Amino acid sequence: MEITPTQQAVLTLIAERVEAEGVPPSQTEIARALGFSSVRAAQYHLEALENAGAIERVPGRARGIRLLVPPPGPRQEALALAASANDDALRLPVLGQVAAGLPIGAGAPEHLTGAEDYLVLDRVLFSPSPDYLLRVKGDSMRDEGIFDGDLIGVHRTAEARSGQIVVARVDDEITVKLLRIGKERIRLMPRNPDFAPIDVLPGQDFAIEGLYCGLVRPNR
Repeated sequence: MEITPTQQAVLTLIAERVEAEGVPPSQTEIARALGFSSVRAAQYHLEALENAGAIERVPGRARGIRLLVPPPGPRQEALALAASANDDALRLPVLGQVAAGLPIGAGAPEHLTGAEDYLVLDRVLFSPSPDYLLRVKGDSMRDEGIFDGDLIGVHRTAEARSGQIVVARVDDEITVKLLRIGKERIRLMPRNPDFAPIDVLPGQDFAIEGLYCGLVRPNR
């Protein structure tokens, strides 16, 4: 029985989790990691892999999965194949970190030297569609539901309206904040009362790098 690219990605994920954590992922974790729209999709692919003789599932155990064949190759190669086979999937690079606190000198996204990782995610998690992901550092956007360690999707654009959440560059530092455009000044507003707004001063190098368009929360 032929194994599809998506099922190859499932096999690789199982092998990685067993190597890193000593246990295979649950169906929920498989669905989340590979951007499936439901846990049922993960169950379907596991059933197909079992029928193909690639895995064995132990009845009555939530993580009862045994690999019977070697994984098909590097994780990123498998994820790329899965993304190309799934119209609802986005393969997004993680381009670094962004401050949700005081700005940090991460460099503008287009100047980052390379992605630290790629994730395959369901496009329904985002609106508009993102071009890349940034890892959040800090809790200044807590009341917007954005927490330290989250991965936020960013739609690359140089334009934004007042009231939108943006990734902005002030001089050489990158931050995620609520944009407020007034008659006399631009302010980058936190969504946590413990943090002060950032006023963009005359003469500062300021630019919108992109719009916030959703997030994923890695397992902690």
